Amino acid sequence: MTPYHNSPPGAGPSARRLTLMRLRGLIRKEFLQAFRDPSSLGIAFVLPVVLLLLFGYGVSLDAENVPVALVVEKPTPDTASLCGAFEHSRYFEPVYLHGMHAALQALSAHRIQAIVHLREDFSRRLFSPGSAAIQLIVNGVDANTARIVEGYVEGVYGNWLEDYAVDKGRPLNIPASIEQRVWFNSNLRSRNFLVPGLVAVIMTLIGALLTALLMAREWERGTMEALMVTPVTIREILIGKIVPYFILGMGGMALSVIMAVWQFDVPLRGSIWVLLLGTSLFLLTALGMGLLISTTARNQFVAGQLAIITTFLPAFILSGFIFDIGSMPPVIRAITYLIPARYFVAILQTVFLAGDVWPIIAPNSLALMIMATVFIGLTRLKTRKRLD
Repeated sequence: MTPYHNSPPGAGPSARRLTLMRLRGLIRKEFLQAFRDPSSLGIAFVLPVVLLLLFGYGVSLDAENVPVALVVEKPTPDTASLCGAFEHSRYFEPVYLHGMHAALQALSAHRIQAIVHLREDFSRRLFSPGSAAIQLIVNGVDANTARIVEGYVEGVYGNWLEDYAVDKGRPLNIPASIEQRVWFNSNLRSRNFLVPGLVAVIMTLIGALLTALLMAREWERGTMEALMVTPVTIREILIGKIVPYFILGMGGMALSVIMAVWQFDVPLRGSIWVLLLGTSLFLLTALGMGLLISTTARNQFVAGQLAIITTFLPAFILSGFIFDIGSMPPVIRAITYLIPARYFVAILQTVFLAGDVWPIIAPNSLALMIMATVFIGLTRLKTRKRLD
């Protein structure tokens, strides 16, 4: 392949050597500028650590240590056994209250999330057809947490009822026997799902914000204007900008993966090379978006705001990182196809939790390749060696 040069295709070796010298000089200049600027190192290496620690420990979709009131009208060995099942569950923190009036007041004051009411005829109702042995009241203000708590209570009660029937030697008439088998995230840890998606959000910030701010800063300081009057071509300028920040971004990605695996115990079941491929395509896309923003804005404040609004927020909300895309309205689902982070989140969650599943990795990688080409191409068309 013919190297990039500033002369016709038939130019001699001296012209090609001159082009390579200019490229080396531009890349070296960008590296020196990046390492001398604390903000660029902070965005590339400090920001991933801070965000992973904040979101990894602060954001969880799991409901654990839920305060639940146990109201027992008539204590018996059976009620004590069931209350013991709640006490030994890591999902609940039982609170014993006397009477439903006190329990309802505690629920209204949000001191508890649910009430498990065991009536005085609890033992008789256990195996009586058509009767409910316990009453469950759940705080439904947060509907998602309410559904989770309801499922946990049903699970504790169902397991206890099966063990109780075996101990008593009585048949337990269940219409269907359900045997659960969870693939890819057998421990049902939301952190295993959230951390890979968070890596995509971090890489969006590193790629787009890093290039948008630093390029805009060069326009403000006039160094870009000085570069425009040199013999370098626009293509050489873009390559000189992309290569250093691509390497910085890959360093930030390596730090994020190390923290995900060793700090948060997220499994990495896929190939490192597949992860490297997907990251490279996404990082090129993010760098292209940042270069396009900085070329259009040429102002650090405006470039920073545009980078956050057009890259970070869509990556956070519309990528499937936290909110399920399938639950969104059709119009919003259609918009998510324009968000590069959507494809990278799918690749990351697949490589981390399931492995190298190519029916998912291949189409998402192709989408990122197309987007990287579009954004870098638009930047090339938008950038001119003139000051207007």
